[in-house]
Parts: sequence; C-alpha cells; structure tokens
Amino acid sequence: MYHSPTHGKVDLDALKKIVSTFMAADKKADYEIIVGSDSQKIKSGAYDFVSALIIHRIGAGGIYFWKRQVYEKKMSLKERIYSEATMSLETSENFVQFFKTNGISKYNIQIHVDIGNNGETRTLITEVVGMIRSSGYEVKIKPDSYGASKVADRHT
Repeated sequence: MYHSPTHGKVDLDALKKIVSTFMAADKKADYEIIVGSDSQKIKSGAYDFVSALIIHRIGAGGIYFWKRQVYEKKMSLKERIYSEATMSLETSENFVQFFKTNGISKYNIQIHVDIGNNGETRTLITEVVGMIRSSGYEVKIKPDSYGASKVADRHT
C-alpha cells in the first residue's frame, strides 16, 4: 500500500492511474521520475524505512507517494544504507514495466541515495553508486538527492 499527501492510501492500480493522469495533463512538460529511500531508528533494534516515488513536472511542481517498512533488527549504518538503496531499486523495478506499457518509457528513473561526501556515509559512495548504476539507473547523492533526504525523510 502506498500513501499520498493528496490521495491518502492508494493501491498499485490507483497509483498507476494517478501518475498517468498527472503526466497526461501536460504532455509537453518535462518530467523527472525519482525514487529515494530513507530510514530512522525508532527504538532499540528497530528501524523505519520509507521509499518515495516522485513525479516531478519540472518548473511546475509534482506529486509523490511513499511506502513504509519497519525492520525489527539491529543494523549497522552500512547495512541501513544498503537496505535503503535496495528498497529504492525494488521500488524502481516495480514501475519500469508500468512506464513502458503506458508510453512514458522515455523517462529514466533517478535513484536518490542519502549519502554524501561529508559524514560517515562518504566511504560507501563508490559501492552504493556502483550498485545502482550497474542496475541501469541514474543515481544522485547529497546534496542533489532530495528524493531521499527531503521527501522520504519527511515520512520517517
């Protein structure tokens, strides 16, 4: 089940319809399709993971949806970052076929990861970026990864 600030809880079929309608409303616009994930510790040995799907109509706003998963286990920072990246890859793969069948396959999905050159995550950049690129996706890191650090983070 996905969530939207404007549509509440939506299943996959409803999400597809909403995205198609949004993009059909302005066929001449330029769009970015972005997936980003973030996680937060919610208690000892439990983490809240949120993955966000963003449809950005460049220069004219956008819509987004999010999905939450809670993991009840202890995790290192590295494991959390890899779990976030994997969650983003899974979310992206769920929409690749949809985008192809609805005639909007010209849009590549960007994956935004919550890592950057500052802080503890800097040592993971090469590995995580390589994993995502080798899966066929464009990847953005901080400070350009607003899909993870702003949108998904809003719901963790």
